Amino acid sequence: MYYYDDWKPYVTVGERRLQALREVAALTKKGQTLSPVVVGGRKIARTFWGKAWCDNLERYSDYANRLPRGRSYVRNGSVVDLQIAPGAVTARVTGSDLYEIHVKVAAVQKARWGAVCQDCTGQIDSLVELLQGRLSERVMTRICEEKAGLFPSPKEITFTCSCPDWASMCKHVAAVLYGIGARLDEKPDLLFTLRKVNHEDLIAKAGTSLPRTRKGAAVGRVLDTGDLSEIFGIEIAQVTTPRAPARAKLASPTRRTAASKASRSKKAAVSLHRRKTR
Repeated sequence: MYYYDDWKPYVTVGERRLQALREVAALTKKGQTLSPVVVGGRKIARTFWGKAWCDNLERYSDYANRLPRGRSYVRNGSVVDLQIAPGAVTARVTGSDLYEIHVKVAAVQKARWGAVCQDCTGQIDSLVELLQGRLSERVMTRICEEKAGLFPSPKEITFTCSCPDWASMCKHVAAVLYGIGARLDEKPDLLFTLRKVNHEDLIAKAGTSLPRTRKGAAVGRVLDTGDLSEIFGIEIAQVTTPRAPARAKLASPTRRTAASKASRSKKAAVSLHRRKTR
């Protein structure tokens, strides 16, 4: 049984912020590289991927009661470290003490991911377009589809926290879940890392129906000089191919033989005539 004197004193937001800074400084001195979640203003997420993650959390009634306190924690800088790896998130959150949180997220099933890629075939032009969230309404709806899209349902998320809170989801875990959304604003590709899928599949699928090689020149792709003149606005002189010089016709072997015999006969006649006149 707990008495009022057994509860730790309430820690104000300002005190928590100072404590968070002290914790970060102490861990950094020990050589640890921390990645705190920094939220500017009231909005936790501002891009498509960050907002879609947070909206997905809020759609499930399982999380409705504990999420609001998590929002206040992530806004005031209590998430001093958040690391996202394939299928897992580790984090540190300051409250009355420094707590460690572990979140596991199931990988997207192969058949489910294949269906998502298939439905998005030809709809995403580039990797930059994908990561910047510049997607058509159809693609965004498909990716965000409840229990069939890219974002996890409560059944696919498990978590633990080192705090003494007996609730299934404490405020520290809620802060980390929102922190994931804030982190996706900076590095949206981490969502695909977390779900153990390759984001480039959404781009690669768009080109599977195209031929790998071209057979011969395409009809109409070769321009004649008339086309070039119209395109560039210049006159192109017609190139004429010089004719090869005519070659003297050689007599056939038969004609050469006949001419040779006639020449020998003529010489013989001349020689005979000279003898007679002597």
